[in-house]
Amino acid sequence: MAQTDAERMEACLIACAENDAAMRATLFDRFFDRFPDRRATFYNVEAASRRMTDETLQMMHGLAGNEPWVWPLVAELVFTHRNYGPLPIGEYDVFIDMAVDLVGEHAGAVWDMPAEAAWRTQAEALKAMIRDARTQWAEAMPGEVSS
Repeated sequence: MAQTDAERMEACLIACAENDAAMRATLFDRFFDRFPDRRATFYNVEAASRRMTDETLQMMHGLAGNEPWVWPLVAELVFTHRNYGPLPIGEYDVFIDMAVDLVGEHAGAVWDMPAEAAWRTQAEALKAMIRDARTQWAEAMPGEVSS
């Protein structure tokens, strides 16, 4: 029986597990290299990196499994991120893409074309969901959520 996207993604996460601290550090180093002004908005990069990285990967894996908890989590995160000021949608996109790139760099032999396709598909789905959440919050609370 062929593996599902969720199974492929889970295999990658398991393969990456022993490198999670290094992955988080690299992800945030790369993100801050790309967006140096964003570093000042993080009071505790270590704590934020754990949560943001884990949530991003979990949401993509959840999307692959059609998990019902993904939408409420995305909507909540988009709304709470307004506390950090206007966040350009491009920053979300780059962070998600960088996270997928790092999974690929650390997943070893389980990272093949079907696994990469699964991650990239769910990354695009997550980006679309973030855009949808931003639109819905902006409609519900005009002037409260940046676009």
